[in-house]
Amino acid sequence: MVPGKVNYKIYQGTTFRQVYRWETDTRYYANIQSITKSGPCVITTAANHTIPPGWRIRVTNVVGMKEINMASDEDYYVANDVTSNTVTINQVNSSGFSAYTSGGTIEYNAPYPLQYYSAVMQIRPNVLSDTIILSLNSNAGGGIVINPANGTITVTITATQTAAFNFAAAVYGIELTDTSGIVTPFLTGNITLVKDVIR
Repeated sequence: MVPGKVNYKIYQGTTFRQVYRWETDTRYYANIQSITKSGPCVITTAANHTIPPGWRIRVTNVVGMKEINMASDEDYYVANDVTSNTVTINQVNSSGFSAYTSGGTIEYNAPYPLQYYSAVMQIRPNVLSDTIILSLNSNAGGGIVINPANGTITVTITATQTAAFNFAAAVYGIELTDTSGIVTPFLTGNITLVKDVIR
């Protein structure tokens, strides 16, 4: 697997927190039963689904309320509030849309089974450096929290930790290891430190 690449600015003396979601290539489908004309828009599925909160979804093939269908394969909504058979999309106000009549599907990629993974993150001055500026892990209190139910990996660097940073630029990497010992590179990138005015 080729790791994703995301660059960050970290503001010295403030808390840095990022939530990541790891999708598999397996596509799931939930048939739609109804869609409200409201803001936010609420979609009810014909059967229970397994969409985690915050997950990205696509809506296709809706009859009647065609405005909600995705215009491109690259477009996604975010499932903000989720029950076993509903999805709320806060970014959509469907009150001005045509009425839903029938059909439609919610498409989403299945999350990886994160209960089988641990995570580690390291920040270094550069890729070749032996110096570790900061190391985080998914052990209790280690700065990384894996939530299999929500499909999330949350990285938190405390304000105390960022206050101690004195680099101008650095690099980071995040790796995931499953219970069989297979290591997967998850994310990498550059970090720019923005000096704190309040100190």
